[in-house]
Amino acid sequence: MIRYQSDFLSLIVTLFSKINYFLASRIILYSSRLISDWHLEPYHHKILIAHRHFLDFNNFDFITSLSDRPIFIGYIGRLSGEKGVLNFTWALPAILSNRRDLRVFICGDGQLKGAIETSLQDDGIATRVDLHGWISHDDLPRYLNQLRLLVLPSYTEGLPNIMLEAMACGTPVLATPVGAIPDVIVDGKTGFIMENNSPECILENVIRALSSPDLEQIAENGRQFVEENFTFEHVIARWKEVFEEISQVES
Repeated sequence: MIRYQSDFLSLIVTLFSKINYFLASRIILYSSRLISDWHLEPYHHKILIAHRHFLDFNNFDFITSLSDRPIFIGYIGRLSGEKGVLNFTWALPAILSNRRDLRVFICGDGQLKGAIETSLQDDGIATRVDLHGWISHDDLPRYLNQLRLLVLPSYTEGLPNIMLEAMACGTPVLATPVGAIPDVIVDGKTGFIMENNSPECILENVIRALSSPDLEQIAENGRQFVEENFTFEHVIARWKEVFEEISQVES
């Protein structure tokens, strides 16, 4: 996130982050992929891998089958530069022209909200795009169970909760291969990966995903994957291993 800001405060945060990397005896990351993404190669010998993400599967549940959902695609998250949401907005005229039966919702808040509203009005598609503000965590399952596809066109990520929550609700995810996302989404198996977040690439891959004859099976594969790997018990077991490893080294 800091890389996409240029104010003085971001420079201070970057400096203190580097000092902390140097002083820390251990650095724990969600995924080994983040070592290169976050330029942490000099600290490779300090790094352990353990994610902190777990889901409440009583709340995030598969309620509505894909075939019974309205033909909605959407984005849910911060409306900020690093999330690539403006690229998604720029792709919408071509997407909606290709799929006349399609509607879109964009949920979130942030500094790009005004630019998104203007873009939708200028392109004449505001009536087919529902622009919501921020929605509460308790309401997320209801929104996710309305979607045929969640689009995450981020420039940078760690391991996005909204991706896991969507998959738990049986909602296929189309995302860029950044951060730990490729650890979870295997293209055509547990979700869909797009090469980059250009509007042209988003268009191509939204159409590809919605047209996939295996869409319902991919959604089910994704749901099973998060149910097996993102339980509270799974996270606790891994962190116990991490603490035991640290204790053995230090003793």
